Amino acid sequence: MAPVPTPPADPQDSPDAYVGLDAQEAERQARGRGWSTVRQLPPGAIITMEYLAGRLNLEVTDGTVTRSWKG
Repeated sequence: MAPVPTPPADPQDSPDAYVGLDAQEAERQARGRGWSTVRQLPPGAIITMEYLAGRLNLEVTDGTVTRSWKG
């Protein structure tokens, strides 16, 4: 049986640092800090709850990040 692969670690970065930033600038900074996937979501978006290592979620209202979380 093959070993279970170890997922890459998330960047050592605080999602809270992106709240209040312009969405495009937040995404640029996040990618520069090592997040492999950055997705922008509208408030109240219906999303699946699977965790994806290296992904940063940005909830965006009127072009500004209002919430940010890993996975």
